[in-house]
Amino acid sequence: MIFAIKAEVRNPRAATFEFSAQKTMYGGKHIAKGDTVFVFASENEGGPGLIASGVVTSAAPIAKKRGVARQTPRVSITVRRTALAKRRLGRSELKPFSDWNDGRPETELNFKFYRQATNKIVGLSDEAAAFLRGFF
Repeated sequence: MIFAIKAEVRNPRAATFEFSAQKTMYGGKHIAKGDTVFVFASENEGGPGLIASGVVTSAAPIAKKRGVARQTPRVSITVRRTALAKRRLGRSELKPFSDWNDGRPETELNFKFYRQATNKIVGLSDEAAAFLRGFF
């Protein structure tokens, strides 16, 4: 499966990214070593959006806290960068795609990342992954 992460990225040109205890949604909890991941530097922390693609070199689920009824699964991952994005793709480019049932990859990305704007790891459809590959 292909994944994407939107998180704070301090050094967008780093060879390796480490993300600790990230929320997961839309199948993101299934991320594993060897999976492809697209990295979005969160605009909430001043990032530009899509910055890189890479391969997960480690993935470890975070244990749930006792006594808390509803918890979003969390995962810590390390990603080895394989490419830097050549074109911009962020919230402003995806915002016009808000017809949630149109089947477009841009709409899927807008829905998963910006409808609920928290940072997270998400699973992607093959169509969304193919769309994102066009930025490298």
